[in-house]
Amino acid sequence: MASDLRLICGNRNYSSWSLRAWLCLQKAACEADELVLPMDTPEFTQRIGELSPTRRVPVLWIGEEWVWDSLAIAETVNERFAQGRLWPRAPELRALGRSMAAEMHSGFPALREALPMNCRAKDRAVLIDDATRGDIARVCSLWEQALERTGGDSWLLGDWSIVDAMFAPVAIRFRGYALDLPTSARRYVQLWLDDPDLQRWLKLAEAEPWRIEHEEVGS
Repeated sequence: MASDLRLICGNRNYSSWSLRAWLCLQKAACEADELVLPMDTPEFTQRIGELSPTRRVPVLWIGEEWVWDSLAIAETVNERFAQGRLWPRAPELRALGRSMAAEMHSGFPALREALPMNCRAKDRAVLIDDATRGDIARVCSLWEQALERTGGDSWLLGDWSIVDAMFAPVAIRFRGYALDLPTSARRYVQLWLDDPDLQRWLKLAEAEPWRIEHEEVGS
């Protein structure tokens, strides 16, 4: 399998979209060769054109075929390599999860801008404006809505699913900055921090030599 699958990622410390695709491969027990291209470097600029049709990461190569965009990669991995188990069997839960995943995919611009994913950051103090505060509240509301449906103290739809991959970078953001979160949100963040796959990613991110100054916010 590893010879057939190749995941092109950005820096593990900063690339939230790469993390989402990588997690889906891990949860589907897919072994893929990994190439990390450091973002905002000449190497990235020189090499990305031959590896990605959009000149962005992540990209999953399946043999000579490429799949780009994290959500497309997640759905492809689920369909081809996970026998559909990365979404729940219940159609109403799948609908909820897909709605949440799509909202995360296209929304929350203030949160993304003010609180960039930085795996090495912990409890950094930042100024939160109203737009960012609104995004944080919306995320926490979505998590609570899903957890109420499944009994809480679990992944968002009970068993781990693609929607959890979509929100994993938010959990890292919530750990990275000093935020006052509801109890249910803190529990979900801790569930992610205890996850062995995420722990592995965080260790790899910690060991990276690259630093992107505009992604380093807070104090």
